[in-house]
Amino acid sequence: MRSPLQGGLPPSGVPAGDVVEIACDESGFSGTNLLNSGAPVITHAGVDLTGEEAAALIAGLPAGSPHELKSGQLLRRPGVALDRFFAALTGRAHVHRIDKRRFLLTRIVDLLLAEPSYAAGTSLARDPRADALARYTGPGWDAFLTAFTELARTKRPGPIGPRVDRFFQTRDLLVRGTPADPVLDALHPAHVRAVVTRLDAEDRSIPPPLEPLLPALAETVLFFSRGARRVLVVHDEQSALTAGRLTRLQRALAGPDGVSPLAGLVTVDSRDDPRVQVADLLAGIARRSVPDALIEAQLMAPETVGQREQPGPDQR
Repeated sequence: MRSPLQGGLPPSGVPAGDVVEIACDESGFSGTNLLNSGAPVITHAGVDLTGEEAAALIAGLPAGSPHELKSGQLLRRPGVALDRFFAALTGRAHVHRIDKRRFLLTRIVDLLLAEPSYAAGTSLARDPRADALARYTGPGWDAFLTAFTELARTKRPGPIGPRVDRFFQTRDLLVRGTPADPVLDALHPAHVRAVVTRLDAEDRSIPPPLEPLLPALAETVLFFSRGARRVLVVHDEQSALTAGRLTRLQRALAGPDGVSPLAGLVTVDSRDDPRVQVADLLAGIARRSVPDALIEAQLMAPETVGQREQPGPDQR
């Protein structure tokens, strides 16, 4: 027997307006294990194929049963099959790629230097201070990011005081060995302690700080919305995509008119939906070896890229 599906926010009725239904899956998702994972990148893919189109695409690929077909099998047989796969998805697919280390640096800024929100970390509210941090590497930065993951962990987090002290100890070591960086200097113990206290109290207005799937989903929805359409997502089951989190994300993405591009999200077992299987294949291929430039050239027809008016602070 299969377990009940987890997560999702199905629409209460037929979504109004111009709606596109897409199927999504990810590759490289490792929960909060962002630094010690064997997959340093997470990819989130969306396709707007029909079920019939997706089933026909899978049937034309090598390796037999769609329940067994994985991205590695396609990559071990480059050539006609992979070219055919990309050709079928041209202009009808999107891949969002997140470097996990860079995501953590972004989260330090979003969580500890700004008011945490579900729009933070997306193209709607990207903070340039995170880009400033991303240029630094080295063992000291690894220790700093490790201390941040311990600080922001919400499951069995431990006492607040030692976590905050450890975080600032690693920060202070960086300040000594790095040219003064205003982002590091702007971190203050009292504010950090206040934010961590909210996290430990399960303040649901704060997005899960170590969860990259939500901003990845947001970017996928914004891409397919094209600034005008609403997007109904069919997604492989993910416990991270709870109804509460999706409701807050829906509100954060809403424009000035109060209408959100995210019409709803329905979870499915990927074995039951060939569209999700195609998204899974695409996400796995993009994560493993395909350069960003190739993905953009192969999949993203220029006319599908749209800009959405950014929501005001009251909508975030």
